[in-house]
Amino acid sequence: MKIADLPLPSTQASSLALQVAQRFHSPGLVNHCRRSYLWAAALGVQRGLDFDAELLYVSAMLHDIGLTAAFDNHTVDFETAGGYVGWVFAAGAGWPAERRDRVGEIIVRHMWQSVDPAFDAEGFLLESATSLDITGHQPQLWPTEFCAEVIASIPRLDLAVEFARCFTEQAERKPDCNAARSVRNGIVERLAANPLEQLAK
Repeated sequence: MKIADLPLPSTQASSLALQVAQRFHSPGLVNHCRRSYLWAAALGVQRGLDFDAELLYVSAMLHDIGLTAAFDNHTVDFETAGGYVGWVFAAGAGWPAERRDRVGEIIVRHMWQSVDPAFDAEGFLLESATSLDITGHQPQLWPTEFCAEVIASIPRLDLAVEFARCFTEQAERKPDCNAARSVRNGIVERLAANPLEQLAK
């Protein structure tokens, strides 16, 4: 499997979602969003899942927007805030109400411990993809050669340090949020130990 084998949506909404990510995210988080889509799409293709590439791409580009200074919300989990942004983005893109809701659901569910693909294919793919890119969860699901190609094409930069800082800040301000639970469960250590970091060297 190669990056060129994957569906890469070229719609106006997908292009604008990438622009939003580039406008509000650091380069490290933009690359995380881009890789997350590739991991997700690759897993979907490998498993033969019927997934909506545009919906998955937009959700991937916006899934961490709630961590940014512009959209951080002190009252809710960052993924919930991100889901709100995704809904508003989808409304601006002219998507119907059900499709707007789907963006929000997928973004929120990327922080679930697991998502049943029969229940939500795009939610399952994004949760699996972000788990790989952040903590190195289940790397055996992706071919080693494909992982190396993705990392070479879209570098990790200082993602481990930056993401650890983002989650630690969320935990300090919102101790009951999912990011705080992740910090208590060792996400900072798993970030540093992610095998993808070795591919980047």
